[in-house]
Amino acid sequence: MPNNLRLLIVADDSLARAGLGALMADQPGLTVIGQLDSAGVADRLADALHPEIILWDLGWDPAAALDRLSELSDTLPPVLALLQDADQSATAWAAGPHGLLPRDVDAPRLAAALVAVALGLVVGQPDFSAPLAPPAEPVPATVSGGLTPRERQVLQLLAEGLPNKAIANQLSISEHTVKFHVNAIMGKLGAQSRTEAVTRATRSGLILL
Repeated sequence: MPNNLRLLIVADDSLARAGLGALMADQPGLTVIGQLDSAGVADRLADALHPEIILWDLGWDPAAALDRLSELSDTLPPVLALLQDADQSATAWAAGPHGLLPRDVDAPRLAAALVAVALGLVVGQPDFSAPLAPPAEPVPATVSGGLTPRERQVLQLLAEGLPNKAIANQLSISEHTVKFHVNAIMGKLGAQSRTEAVTRATRSGLILL
């Protein structure tokens, strides 16, 4: 899992910027390195900020922000965008973010989604992801009903970016047992790494970020 991700917050509303900055300040694994409006993104990315991930609040009227995001998407690190209205999700996805969530998402889920996006996953929820949702990716037949309840718990925590020790603490089991479950999950999903296991499970609907 990425540690202390350098997070840049982008929003045209100064109150939204400040609110997101405060919301993310206490989340583990994230370091807020700056807050910008959309007009200043290109100029400031050329200086010493070097963000690893961007949280972009598209605001109440996202048209201008989406235009800016679309212009810059090829030059930006992964972007998780926040959208007010699910009806505009197709337009928002077309602008090139790696994740799309509602503006009222809670802090723990938002932090987990930022980590997932940094790992290369595409993050959304059903009403925000339907327009560009990839087709379900086939997984080995042994997975159909084959993951135990505990393995599903471990898989969900893997998707939230937790390391083995944190998973062990949360589930009150040993790290050795966590490793056993992770290996079993990877085997059942036909994955070669934890990240690939989470990616395949997400695309197959086994977990939802």
